[in-house]
Amino acid sequence: MQTTNNPIIKLWRRTPLIAQIALGLILGILLGIFSPDTAVSFQLLGSIFIAGLKSVAPILVFILVISAIANHKRGQSTNIKPLIGLYAIGTLIAAFIAVGASSLMPAALNLTTGDTALSPPSGITEVLSTLVFNIVTNPVDALLNANYIGILTWAVLLGLGLQS
Repeated sequence: MQTTNNPIIKLWRRTPLIAQIALGLILGILLGIFSPDTAVSFQLLGSIFIAGLKSVAPILVFILVISAIANHKRGQSTNIKPLIGLYAIGTLIAAFIAVGASSLMPAALNLTTGDTALSPPSGITEVLSTLVFNIVTNPVDALLNANYIGILTWAVLLGLGLQS
């Protein structure tokens, strides 16, 4: 890696990624509040960032699940209870924040009905058959279409197969 004498770049490289993300969020919020016209001009960057996250997430989930299962040793503690607790608490906090934000900033949503022939599932058998077909899908197709049920199924199977 190339060294630099610029103190701003040195500070940026020493700052943890989480702090950089938090700083970016705070700066984005402040920009949106104090200069909405300028914030709109950054919309393309935001769209590119979101598209990048959507493209990386399925592959990241696939690799992390395979790695976690393949590297797990028998008798090794999994610490699943605290993990589930943190997940539940995080989900509840996110739900409360979402409800609070939506009540603080209400938005009008005008839905137009199209001529689409959408219908709810006719019964539990249709739901279960869709679930089974999502589970046994091609792993490449699951990654391309962000089918997380299929991704998790293949990741678990490959992780178990690679376990030593």
